[in-house]
Amino acid sequence: MKRAALYSHRVVSGQKMPEGAAVVDEHAVLGPTPQKASNYIRRYERLGWLALGALFGLSLLCVYHYLQPTRTELTQEQIDAAVLHTLATKELPARAARAAALIAPSVVRIRGDILDAKGTQVGDNDFGVGTGVVIKDDGTILTNLHVVATAPRLVVTFADGLESPAVIVSAQRDKDLAVLKPLNIPDDLQPATLGSSQNIVPGDDVVVLGFPFGLGASVSAGVVSGLNRTFKPAEGPALTGLIQFDAAANPGNSGGPLVNMAGEVLGIVTAILNPTSVRTFVGVGFAITIESAGAALGMPAF
Repeated sequence: MKRAALYSHRVVSGQKMPEGAAVVDEHAVLGPTPQKASNYIRRYERLGWLALGALFGLSLLCVYHYLQPTRTELTQEQIDAAVLHTLATKELPARAARAAALIAPSVVRIRGDILDAKGTQVGDNDFGVGTGVVIKDDGTILTNLHVVATAPRLVVTFADGLESPAVIVSAQRDKDLAVLKPLNIPDDLQPATLGSSQNIVPGDDVVVLGFPFGLGASVSAGVVSGLNRTFKPAEGPALTGLIQFDAAANPGNSGGPLVNMAGEVLGIVTAILNPTSVRTFVGVGFAITIESAGAALGMPAF
């Protein structure tokens, strides 16, 4: 039996296909065209590169994580040991020294000048050397009334050495307080930070800054030794609600600040107690609270 020949679907010009000849699709026989095969190759090649890049990035992350130092949590015992080691090997400033450094730029020396009949200065008033503290950035100074009351002319010296005449703008006799306003102030004047006496207790550390006997500025340290004390000066009404302290204070310290270890003003040094006729410190000083000072002078609560 004669086998039927297989022919391409192409027909040779002028030639007829025999009857019964099978028509075979050359695409089915030969497979995809070269163009399609090339597209497939490029597509899978891109996917391969993407997979390889992802694998490489994952490898880098693993290596980075492996090379990172292991983090360890510090225990409280280790922290305490480190602090104790620092305290034992480092010289830290005394707390009183830090407090004094914070308040020092706000402390001023107040001098009461004696003038002759022509208004010429002839010397310092024996009772006119005192201390004040700047409480506002406009130069407002808080001090004791007895420091400035009898002086015909007041001169204040700021921490940077600038001297300026000053005038009394407010006073409260029953609290022995006065507010001064200097005519000139330093460009970088630093007012004091006013604290609160409400939470202090006997035994709290305090510092006094001032100009005892005209010396200074001088620093003395002690503790609060009592609260709500009353003191009757030689002249004027009794002073009440006072803070008692044992930091050394002498003539010239009057009007200066009593501060805590944060350098905040708790009160204004007002008097010392000495049962003898000698006006020197024997261990008991008094300060009016900063809250009482503000209320007496019509200033808002600090």
